[in-house]
Amino acid sequence: MRPIAPLGPVTRRRPVDDPAVRLFFFHHAGGSHLLYRGWTRHFPDDWDICLLDAPGRGNAQALPLIDNCADLVAFFDDTLTPLLNRPFAFFGHSVGARVAYGLTRRLADTNRQLPLWLGVSSFRAPQPDAAGPPLGRSLESDAALRDWLRDTGGAPDRLLSDDSLWNAFAPVLRGDLGLADTWDRDPPGTPLPVPLTVFGGADDTVVVRHQLITWPRLTDNFLGLHTYSGAHFYLTDHREELTRRITRTVGALLHP
Repeated sequence: MRPIAPLGPVTRRRPVDDPAVRLFFFHHAGGSHLLYRGWTRHFPDDWDICLLDAPGRGNAQALPLIDNCADLVAFFDDTLTPLLNRPFAFFGHSVGARVAYGLTRRLADTNRQLPLWLGVSSFRAPQPDAAGPPLGRSLESDAALRDWLRDTGGAPDRLLSDDSLWNAFAPVLRGDLGLADTWDRDPPGTPLPVPLTVFGGADDTVVVRHQLITWPRLTDNFLGLHTYSGAHFYLTDHREELTRRITRTVGALLHP
């Protein structure tokens, strides 16, 4: 078995030097590449599956945190550019969907190669004209954040009950949630010339259906909204269904 690629922002558990496609996975607020643990084996052997870590967590633990979305998108732009020499696609869950969309927008705005496909999961489309203040969840008390994470299943019980673990984790989470709080301040721009699929949990109370159904206006090739049983982290219970759908979708775009 080939060794896992060196540690850093990109984890490739089964590196492929000349892949048919590279598929990049962006994680949720406070998360890491471990959200997608076990996914690689469900994709074709000639696909290079790249699991990403934002700075300050996972295999990018040594890098300083980034709490500004434009800076985080720029970081991933610099990091991933050497790997965008093959057909590629993006999938992002929760705040990871915002980053994947932002990177796709940046590539389009700079007239560079675009992903074959963009998958966004459990995150609202940008609505800068929406009424009401930003979410402000990054400013909530520790107790409120812990309760919210318990309700959404966004962190293991051990982390939420151990003060030392929580104190190390809370700054990472607050920085990531700050990205979500400022999302609606960015103008959506013209529709992307990239096929886009939306995913969500049928019982999600963090991002509800009406926040997902505005995504089609951001692409000129909308491939549908797919919901699964479960709440905000529905994908942990539907790994095989999701990987099958992603494989079919990207495969059809790769070989039209």
